[in-house]
Amino acid sequence: MDGIKSAGQVAEDYISGCEAKVKCPFSKLFLKAVLAGAMIAFGASAGNVASHAISNVGLARLASAVVFPVGLMMIVLTGGELFTGDCLMAMSCFTKEQSLLSVIRVLAVVFAGNMLGASLLAYGAFLSGQFNYSAGLLGAYSIKVALGKVNLSFSAALVSGILCNILVCAAIVMAGAAKDVTGKLVAIFFVIMLFVTEGFEHCVANMYYITAGLIASHQPAYAGIATGQLGLTAEKLQALNLKSYLIGNLIPVTLGNIIGGAICLGLPLVYLNLGKGNKKDIGVAREVA
Repeated sequence: MDGIKSAGQVAEDYISGCEAKVKCPFSKLFLKAVLAGAMIAFGASAGNVASHAISNVGLARLASAVVFPVGLMMIVLTGGELFTGDCLMAMSCFTKEQSLLSVIRVLAVVFAGNMLGASLLAYGAFLSGQFNYSAGLLGAYSIKVALGKVNLSFSAALVSGILCNILVCAAIVMAGAAKDVTGKLVAIFFVIMLFVTEGFEHCVANMYYITAGLIASHQPAYAGIATGQLGLTAEKLQALNLKSYLIGNLIPVTLGNIIGGAICLGLPLVYLNLGKGNKKDIGVAREVA
């Protein structure tokens, strides 16, 4: 089809692009990651605003899912670096185009930059007065969302992270298959809307959600609304802390995201489209080119 690239072409293009990521200077790579973290946080923040006053869980997630995809749209069109999408760099290791160490270096820098960008946006949302929406209900809702995430079991967070990044990386691949901006945006919107509606765990989005909840939980007004209107208790609020953030959510979700993007999607893409005996083998394709 003229308007779309094959999966093999997309995989080859992505692997070729990994060289630029590996060679990108630390300062530029980190700044791209900071911007991407902030963009995902903008989507997460808008999602909280859209859903905070909706009592039905399904409708609340759907409302959030309608606005959240804008974050990834901005990243794809501005050239930001997102950790979850960059898990596809594993494809360059499977084809021996890049070393595992060089890919890990990129992922580590991007992860740190994403965290800084998302955390700064969470603090900015607080300073802007956004948490005061609905007489402070949004601040209380931010606490509730964060608590739900840190109280997941390790296995649930891990599997949810896997499922999430299968979809996120599928959106990246589908956007890469489209040859025009409209096609890229449509591909991103529906697939990301799917993962948000299903409530799967995205480590960079959680860098906003949980940070926002932590900030709100230290404000007596929001904490009071959370215990008074949302049914939370003081004991539950104490469970929201830096330890539960990092160990209870971020570590298992990040591991799940890596598995989902690198193993569950990246590896099959290489095997099905660029493996030995396949006419689209990346080495053969480059020799012909």
